[in-house]
Amino acid sequence: MYSIIVVPPPTTEGEHETPQLRLAPGERLTFGRSPADNGLTIAHEGVSRAAGEITAHSAYWILSNLSAHQTYVVENPEGAGEHIKVGPGRLDAPVPFEFSRIVLPAAGDLLPIEVWAPRHDYLRSPGGLDGATTAPAFSVDRTKRYFAVLAALCEPRLRGAPHAPLPTVDQVVDRLIPHWPSVTRTTVQWNIDYLAVKLRLKPGPDTADTGPRLNGKKESLVSLALRFDLVREDDLVVLAASRDRTAR
Repeated sequence: MYSIIVVPPPTTEGEHETPQLRLAPGERLTFGRSPADNGLTIAHEGVSRAAGEITAHSAYWILSNLSAHQTYVVENPEGAGEHIKVGPGRLDAPVPFEFSRIVLPAAGDLLPIEVWAPRHDYLRSPGGLDGATTAPAFSVDRTKRYFAVLAALCEPRLRGAPHAPLPTVDQVVDRLIPHWPSVTRTTVQWNIDYLAVKLRLKPGPDTADTGPRLNGKKESLVSLALRFDLVREDDLVVLAASRDRTAR
């Protein structure tokens, strides 16, 4: 059973030199300008002859950087700028992303190799256990107004632009007003402040120590929400919810 899919870099716009390559657990794929063992050939003078090696495991993959001088970057296209760096000569670096893009610096160009790890393995539940249930790490109610505000803040980066600037308060108001006619700058800002306390980015107003001033509050909220999947792309449906949705 194949577990890893490799998408070679494009040679011309809309075309690929080779079709997608599928690797079963334990299989390896070398890549470079002239790789050995029927590897993936990348015809670019700025790519090392033996540039790297991808090894498939059951539900993930590892990357070896066989270059003597170049650092490779592995990006998460679905994340908020998440990436790892694999230095020259580094072997067997585990990659934690389900969808990844290896970026190869090549004589002024940046060549992408996409690697997908679509296989998911899950623990089979042994059934009910005695004792109290585990408290959730973050408690959010997707029917409340504060969640609509959070979804609107996260929307640009969930739409496939991980480095997109966050919307301003005015832009959030414009996004929400079709199904929340009474929304204002004040209510949006109040919900942002409420989320910062609810998600424990800052202490509540009733505590003795209110903590330092939180700069970049929107950035902190979006970063936390995307890292822990508090808001997913499917949740953006709340931005098109009916006007009679229950208010917070």
